[in-house]
Amino acid sequence: MAIYKTSKDKYLATATGGVGTKLLIAKAMLKYDTIGIDLVATCVNDVITTGAKPILFSDHITCGSLTKGRQDLDEIIKGIVKGCEIAGCSLIGGETAEMPGLYGPYDYDMAGFAVGEVYKKEIINGNKTKKGDKIFGLASLGLHSNGYSLARKIFFDKLDMHVYSNIEGFDRRLGEELLEPTKIYVKEVMISKKKVKGIAHITGGGFIDNIPRIFPKGLGAEIKKGSWLIHKIFNYMQDKGEVTEEEMYRTFNMGIGMVFIVDKKFKYSDIKKIENLGTKVYEIGKVVEKEGVSLL
Repeated sequence: MAIYKTSKDKYLATATGGVGTKLLIAKAMLKYDTIGIDLVATCVNDVITTGAKPILFSDHITCGSLTKGRQDLDEIIKGIVKGCEIAGCSLIGGETAEMPGLYGPYDYDMAGFAVGEVYKKEIINGNKTKKGDKIFGLASLGLHSNGYSLARKIFFDKLDMHVYSNIEGFDRRLGEELLEPTKIYVKEVMISKKKVKGIAHITGGGFIDNIPRIFPKGLGAEIKKGSWLIHKIFNYMQDKGEVTEEEMYRTFNMGIGMVFIVDKKFKYSDIKKIENLGTKVYEIGKVVEKEGVSLL
């Protein structure tokens, strides 16, 4: 993610990204209608950490063959359109490239690029954060688009499952659980950004690597475990996969997709505005004079 000055008062924030090995789950299930949403979310959720409102999105899809009637590509594009609608930004176009020398006939990969606009006075960069500020977490919908290499290793190698496996205590098949699309947090950020000092998108690196990026030198996060609902799929992977707690918090979002750093004066009414959009908000910790992330 990067931010560029375009005029005296305005900046553009840009982000690019992909969906990673979550694509393999979609391919195994022949289910492609949500992967495009993930692609948009990966990019716009990074853009909004600066306080910028996403305005443009473009995609690049590469595959081995562009034969007629490829339902997978049609469904992916429909998902991208839906993701842009949720994010409130324009899909300005993209490219679909046929590369048979690099991909098999039905293989594919994709990347996205998002642009957002923000006034200088509204930029969020964490530089006003101080000791004692509160840390709020916005609930995720599941794994989102990170940690799938480890998840696949646990479910498909260690536990010898497949995407159509039924897991006791889960309402959906494994593949459907893993394909839950990434939450797009644009509306949540836009209605609360004037009172937010720093925002972290919990992606690759989980809590451990992402949260410290928004702190000034000398400050860190004290996170209180048990202060939010951890999705049962994370507990299942940690237990059955024999994964250490540190690795879980470094790899997965653990039920929190976005983190806000706010002043002590952040009110219940501010939280209610976010929750009225359907996103659960938890107070999960505070800012302390110790760099890094401490899990208590």
